[in-house]
Amino acid sequence: MQRTAMKSLTAWKEKKRRKPLLITGCRQCGKTWLMTEFGRRYFQKTLVFNFEKEPALAEIFRYDLDPKRILRELGTLREGKPIDPARTLVVFDEIQQSPEAVTSIKYFEESGLNLFLLCAGSLLGVELKRKSVSFPVGKADRLKLYPLSFREFTRALGGGKYLDLLRDFDLFREIPASIAEPMRRFLKLYLVIGGMPEAVQAYLDTNDLREADLVLDRIVQDLRNDFSHYADPVNVLRIASIWDSVPKQMAKENNKFVFSQVKSGARARDLEDALQWLADAGLVYRLEKVSVPRIPLSACADAAFFKVYLHDVGVLRRNARVAYETVLAEPEGFAAFKGAFAENYCMTELAAQGIRPYYWRNKNSAEVDFLFEVGRNRVVPMEVKSAENTKAKSFSVYCKQFAPPLGFKVSAKNMAMNRKGVTREISLPLYLLWKLPLYTETEE
Repeated sequence: MQRTAMKSLTAWKEKKRRKPLLITGCRQCGKTWLMTEFGRRYFQKTLVFNFEKEPALAEIFRYDLDPKRILRELGTLREGKPIDPARTLVVFDEIQQSPEAVTSIKYFEESGLNLFLLCAGSLLGVELKRKSVSFPVGKADRLKLYPLSFREFTRALGGGKYLDLLRDFDLFREIPASIAEPMRRFLKLYLVIGGMPEAVQAYLDTNDLREADLVLDRIVQDLRNDFSHYADPVNVLRIASIWDSVPKQMAKENNKFVFSQVKSGARARDLEDALQWLADAGLVYRLEKVSVPRIPLSACADAAFFKVYLHDVGVLRRNARVAYETVLAEPEGFAAFKGAFAENYCMTELAAQGIRPYYWRNKNSAEVDFLFEVGRNRVVPMEVKSAENTKAKSFSVYCKQFAPPLGFKVSAKNMAMNRKGVTREISLPLYLLWKLPLYTETEE
């Protein structure tokens, strides 16, 4: 599988004055594979030290935090000689298991060794809070890894030629059926499988969606096991209750997340920490409401009103116990949850592009699915539809009230661009969301 994050790693490698690089992301999104594959491609030698599989490694860091001594002892442990920092990629995996190893990042950065050091931790934010470990701020570069995006998924499944054609298309050209139809099929498969690498690989190996479901079911169970293993005991049941409640609340017409619907009698203050745990673990996204879109959106967001999405559409489907046959056939009665799938898909695509979105809602219940900032202090609205019907009264209300220069309707409809007042309204197919940066950067 080709991961776009590989470009970020190669750029980091070429820096003359590089810092250790910390890779974060949810469990099983491919961090370990990415680091080892990067080492295989670009280094003479890669040494991986996994603090979860080898807890005794932590003892090396407890004596002191002298980088030269640590490298000498780690190298001797692995291959009987000190590590050559000029030719070796050093990987500290599951670093959250050793607070001292986390602290050592500061000293590696200050050592002047210019070491090629990659660090990764699936639950780093959760564990640092639990163990009261302070991260050495400013001493490491950061890279966040996500499950495979739709573009990465499509290329993995052999759709690279369509992506290459679409990449070079005129931005507002209508997509011909010879390309649109296969892209719609890839999107349908993505909504079924999602982007967890092992599930994607299971389908690639077998061409059997049942095999992908077996992997997804195990991933969901592993995540539940993490709740009890890594969370404070008082929060375990609360975390599980929120996790189970997300798909149910997404299916509502007004899918604002409501704590009272998580568990009868539960208070928001008791569940806030549990929801934050899931966010820190990279398993959910919290989308806050904005009533008046001003720059920066973060300053006018109302944290008391929010929606919650899962980190992966495949995991969402299995956690909601939706059969893959249902997504493929789209029977009557599936429309409401189909819309939730489309929104969750857009949320994960925006996150993978480094966009932090919000949603808009006014006092009269008009609502736009996503708002985000781009370029020269512009706020862009985005409405999401799972079908070809793009009529959106709330979107029109927003545009009439705030007159944005640019807005998107993302749906099953073909590519189009219309002028509505001062707003350039772009109809973007769901399978083209990966080209969003080109549309936001292009001037009329």
